[in-house]
Amino acid sequence: MTRDLLRDLYATATAALLVVAAALVGTAIERDHGTLHVGWPPLYSNWGPHVGPGTPAALVVAIGVVAYGPRVAARLPWRALLGAAWGTAMAWTWSLALIDGWRRGIADRLTTKYEYLQVIDRFQDIPTTLRDFTGHILLHSPDHWPPHVAGHPPAATVTFVLLDRVGLGGGGWAGAFCITVGASACVAVLVAVRALADEALARRAAPFLVMAPAAVWMGTSADGYFAAVAAWTIAFLALAVTGHRPRLTGFASGLLFGLTCYLSYGLTLFALIAGAVLLLGPRRTRPLPYALAGVAVVPVVFTLAGFNWWEAYRLLVERYYQGAGGIRPYGYWVWANLACTVLIVGPATVAGLRRTGAALLETPRRLTARSSPDAPLRGHTPDRHGGSVRVGPALRRRLLPWADMPGASAELRLAVLVAAAFAALLIADLSGMSKAETERIWLPFAMWLLASCAFLPRPRTWLAAQATLALLLNHLLLTGW
Repeated sequence: MTRDLLRDLYATATAALLVVAAALVGTAIERDHGTLHVGWPPLYSNWGPHVGPGTPAALVVAIGVVAYGPRVAARLPWRALLGAAWGTAMAWTWSLALIDGWRRGIADRLTTKYEYLQVIDRFQDIPTTLRDFTGHILLHSPDHWPPHVAGHPPAATVTFVLLDRVGLGGGGWAGAFCITVGASACVAVLVAVRALADEALARRAAPFLVMAPAAVWMGTSADGYFAAVAAWTIAFLALAVTGHRPRLTGFASGLLFGLTCYLSYGLTLFALIAGAVLLLGPRRTRPLPYALAGVAVVPVVFTLAGFNWWEAYRLLVERYYQGAGGIRPYGYWVWANLACTVLIVGPATVAGLRRTGAALLETPRRLTARSSPDAPLRGHTPDRHGGSVRVGPALRRRLLPWADMPGASAELRLAVLVAAAFAALLIADLSGMSKAETERIWLPFAMWLLASCAFLPRPRTWLAAQATLALLLNHLLLTGW
C-alpha cells in the first residue's frame, strides 16, 4: 500500500470519527437540553429504515456507475459525456428520491409549512408583493412568511410562482424542476474544470460528480436548484476567462451570479470562487465589463420592483435568531456542520481534499526548487540574438501569479479552484448563520469539493464507497428535505 493511499485512509478515518463524535455529542445535547432541533444529529432527519420503489433503480444506477463509469467517462466524446453525466445524475437523484415514494419523496417535499409553495397565492401581484416583502420577514409581523421564504431573497419564491403561472403548479412539478435543473450542476462543474485545468481531470471527476451522496438532498430541495445556478455562474466565467466567446459567456456568468445572490443570501460567497477563476484564467480582465453588466440585471429588476436586498438581509438575521437559530448552540454546530459536509460529499471527497491540500503545499516548494536566477520567463519573446530575456525569482513572482509559473500543472489549477470552494464553505460555517441543515444549505459548495476526486487512483473502489454511503443514508434515515 502506497504512502499516499495510507494518508487517504487516515483522512477518511478521521472524518468518520468526526461524524461519530457529532452523532454522540449531538444526541446527548438533544436529550439533555433539546436545543439542536434535529432528530438524528448532526442531520435534520429521523431514524427510519425503509425501502421503496426507487430502491431497485438506485442499486442498478450505483452498480452501473461503479462498474463502467470511469471507463465510459474516459472514452465518450466530450459533448456526449456531458449529456450522459446529466442524464445519469438525474437517474441517480430520481431513484434516491423515490426510495421514499412519490408523495413523501417528491410531490410533498416543497409543499410543507416551511416551504415556498405555501405562499404561491400571495404573489398574485408580484411587484406589490415584492414591495411589501420585508414587512413579513420577522416572526411578530402580520402574516409572516414561512421559514424558507423569509430566509431567502424572493427570486427563490418567484421561481415557483412563475412555474405555477405557466401551468406547472404543485409539488410534483416543483420537485421535477429541482431534480432536472439541479442535476445539471455536475455538468457545469465539468465544463469549468475542463476550461481551467484540463479535460483528463474533468473526465476523472465525472463519475464522482454524477453519483454523489449529495444527491440524497439534491432531489427536491430548492437548494439543488440554487446549486445549479451557482455552478453555471462559475462555468460561464471559466469559459469567459479562457477565451470562449468572452462577451457572451461573461455576461451570462454575471447574469447568473446576480440571480444566485437573489436566490440565497449566503451564496454571495461564490464571489470567492469567482475570484479564483479570475486568478486562473489567462484572460482575466477582458470579460469583466460584460460580467459586471450581467451582474447588475437581476438586482436592478428587483430593486425597481421595490425589494430592498440589504434591508431584507438585516431582518433575516433578526428572524434567524428569533427561531431555532437563536437556540441551536454555535459551539456544537461550528464543527458538527463539517460532519454534515462529510456525509454529503462522501469519503472519496475527503481523500480528494487531502490530496488537494498536498498539491497546494507541495507545488510552491517544487517551483522554488526548479527556479534559478537566470531561468527564462515562460512565453517571453526571444531577443534578436536568439536568446531569452532572463529575470530573477523575485521579479518572476511579481510578473506571474504562482499558479501560472513554470512547473504549474492542471492539478494545481484544480486544487486552487477546490480550495476556494472550501474556503467559502468555512466562512459560511464561521458566520453562525448556518447552524444545522447544512446538508442541503451547503449543496452549492459541495459540488465543487467533489471535483477533488479527480486526484484519486482506484476510482471504482472510491465510487463504491460513495454509492454505499448514499444508499445507507437514504434507506436508514427519513430525511427532512
